[in-house]
Amino acid sequence: MADGANTKDIPQGVFDLYDQYCHGQISRRAFFDGLGKYAVGGLSVTALAACAMPDYSKQQTDEADEDIAGEMVTYVSPNGAGEMSGYFVRPVRSVTLPGVLVVHENRGLNPHIRDVARRAAKAGYTAFAPDALYPLGGYPGNDDDGRALQAQRDPAAMLADFMAGAEFLRDHPTTNGKVGVTGFCFGGAITNLMAVKQPWLSCAVPFYGGWPSAEEAAQLEVPLQIHLAGLDDRVNAGWPAYQAALDAAGKVYEVYIYEGVNHGFHNDTTPRYDEAAAKLAWSRTLDFFGKHLA
Repeated sequence: MADGANTKDIPQGVFDLYDQYCHGQISRRAFFDGLGKYAVGGLSVTALAACAMPDYSKQQTDEADEDIAGEMVTYVSPNGAGEMSGYFVRPVRSVTLPGVLVVHENRGLNPHIRDVARRAAKAGYTAFAPDALYPLGGYPGNDDDGRALQAQRDPAAMLADFMAGAEFLRDHPTTNGKVGVTGFCFGGAITNLMAVKQPWLSCAVPFYGGWPSAEEAAQLEVPLQIHLAGLDDRVNAGWPAYQAALDAAGKVYEVYIYEGVNHGFHNDTTPRYDEAAAKLAWSRTLDFFGKHLA
């Protein structure tokens, strides 16, 4: 990294500041001002910011991979934007497969989420990752502008758009009608809500997302596997209440809490990434998909 900074040099406070910034709790200026207190021992604010920001050159899959084929497609979302678009990718073989819907974070369909969709395709699924920013021109090429654009959209309409995306995937001629959904942060919250509102889903795997209400917990019929980061106090604060509601309603679920890791630990384009936790969580996700989508 620039100015001699690397991931192991980054204090936890920098991760906490970035979490506030990328979730709209503080401005970009406040983020950079806050970094100033950590710019010691040869670390500059610029270097710390560069360490905290995503690096989308880091990809686990290749768009040119000959084993999969991906394209942007449109679909109808009558209760949301009307027309929507997403990244549709599947193995290159003429058989019907189960589907996996991938729900992005609070900044649109960025390169990392496209990479996650390709990972699902490489694992043997037809994957679909809608872009909630399509009605506003699509993911703009950077996360700052993506966050600003996504904040302009109505949350209920975006939920409807992802639900319509799951129905599009279910009814697509290349899928067998079984659909699982996974999502991250904002996408984790959407995944939790879809599990409540779309009982036909085969399974749902939210990563560190917000929680439905206790009343909604009682409606859950979809197999649920939850992944949480041990250091993610913001999201984890709501888990005990939702867990109690699930237990009171007699719902069956799995939950995994990865101690000592930050919110966003699955995202390998930022230094919040924890390789061991991410690999374990993804292997558990694929095992869960294999169990419920087979």
